[in-house]
Amino acid sequence: MPTLYEWAGGTDALERLTEVFYREVKKDELIGPLFAHMDPGHPKYVAMWLAEVFGGPARYTDERGGYAHMLAHHLGKGITEPQRRRWVSLLMDAADEVELPDDPEFRAAFFGYVEWGTRLARQNSQPGAEPPPQAPVPHWGWGVAPPYIP
Repeated sequence: MPTLYEWAGGTDALERLTEVFYREVKKDELIGPLFAHMDPGHPKYVAMWLAEVFGGPARYTDERGGYAHMLAHHLGKGITEPQRRRWVSLLMDAADEVELPDDPEFRAAFFGYVEWGTRLARQNSQPGAEPPPQAPVPHWGWGVAPPYIP
């Protein structure tokens, strides 16, 4: 069975996704300010994270420091629920624009991770939050419905 990473189209597809996504994020009045001082490599790093989460190479862990590094980018940001939802919405729009697979099984798994991950990021970003400083990078799979292959 292919991984979500393979089904999505691999690194190239995820890099296209994050480039389109962050292009829109920068222009967005609600979440743009959260990314005002974004490292120019940020879209590529997020693509590396997503690749690892979805079953691709562990480059984010090997090159960027894994979970602890990702967590550090969210601490103290005070992400609001409207900002979280906008982030999700813009990412799903970007998935459509770059033509990630639109079969229901893939999109359900993709959206499931995005919902789960953004809710954790919001919780971990609140003042006084004390998330675990070390944890493995999550590995997301197909869940209940495997890919439909006619």
